[in-house]
Amino acid sequence: MTAAAAMSQAPTRDASHPRLPAFGLFGALLAAAGLPLYIHAPKFYVDEYGVSLAALGTILFVLRLLDVVQDPALGWLARVAAGWRALSVGVAVLVMALAMLGLFAISPPLAPLLWFALMLTLVFSAFSYLTICFYAQGVGTAACLPGRGHLRLARWRETGALLGICAAAVAPLALGGYAGFALGFAILALVAVWSMRDQWQSAGLPSDATGFGPVLRDPIARRLLLVALANAAPVAVSSTLFLFFVESRLNAVGWEGPLLLLFFLSAALAAPVWSRAAERFGAKRVLLSGMVLSIIAFGSAFALGAGDIWAFAIICIASGAALGADMTLLPALFATRMAQVSPGASEGFGLWSFVSKFTLALAAVLLLPTLERAGFQAGQANPEEALHLLSVLYCLVPCALKLIAIGLLVATPIHERSART
Repeated sequence: MTAAAAMSQAPTRDASHPRLPAFGLFGALLAAAGLPLYIHAPKFYVDEYGVSLAALGTILFVLRLLDVVQDPALGWLARVAAGWRALSVGVAVLVMALAMLGLFAISPPLAPLLWFALMLTLVFSAFSYLTICFYAQGVGTAACLPGRGHLRLARWRETGALLGICAAAVAPLALGGYAGFALGFAILALVAVWSMRDQWQSAGLPSDATGFGPVLRDPIARRLLLVALANAAPVAVSSTLFLFFVESRLNAVGWEGPLLLLFFLSAALAAPVWSRAAERFGAKRVLLSGMVLSIIAFGSAFALGAGDIWAFAIICIASGAALGADMTLLPALFATRMAQVSPGASEGFGLWSFVSKFTLALAAVLLLPTLERAGFQAGQANPEEALHLLSVLYCLVPCALKLIAIGLLVATPIHERSART
């Protein structure tokens, strides 16, 4: 019996009793393969193989262009393969784990830049498919939960994701290097797949074909996709430049790991708080509060210079807490809308996956070559002009992008009932 067949015969009690911790663990796996790659991979290939920042930024952008076609197509594939979702998820996780080992734990048998591109193609493709399946499954699973199910599920899923980012952020240091990080990721993959083994079909996924039409024709869904695009851009910018900012602008070599952990741990601890506040006051209102906090935090970082480690630690706490709101509430708002206009949700989250990841690649292709042209060199003494540009890109650009996202969200007509007494 295949894994998918076994999944389809899972006891019906799973439909009314989803295992939310399993969703949290699988969210941690996906998160460990997402944002941390943009933090670790460029610096690893610069330090280990001498690949230029401009070349890495170009590769990251070209790979994201593939998603213009790939992510929507994977959304279609996720719906077509819904009856075999457990099996297809298992295969995709295997591909992602092996590619992660190839990226960090194996000396490139090809030119390092070509190997980097090949392994990242496999990681990103598997990551895209798994993200689409995972979030689409959540739409059906949330319907089995009492109360505001999408917020309850998001609280577990996104808190797990943020904890996964925390673990991945410090894993190279904690596990003795990047090879240890890749091996730890492979072990996490096995545990996460096992924990979700009987959850993929539990919600009774609809099999009717909806396509992209219902999503793109719905004005609120379109607006939320634009909000996601604008709101992911500040995270993309700060994630791409974080290690360089700490190392070169703050002159805090050795503090990169602890500060990164503080940032994501603050996000993980704040995510359940934001979620519960959203249940009481409404997700849109609470999300806007988190976005304003993000602007305050990043704007404050612009004044920092060499040695301002403790001030930046406070900023990491504040900006991390704001990230917890972004990662928890915006996907919940989109999932709630998908439940109304496209219950299968696969195509909708195919589009969501594309806009979320495209910003990371755009940040890489624009920011890294810009810094290099200004004379910036990682791990070396840099001219003041290059360091000033680094501060502008890391601190002020995210503020401007976040203001755009706030404007789009304010203009989006989302009607919610608060639970205030």
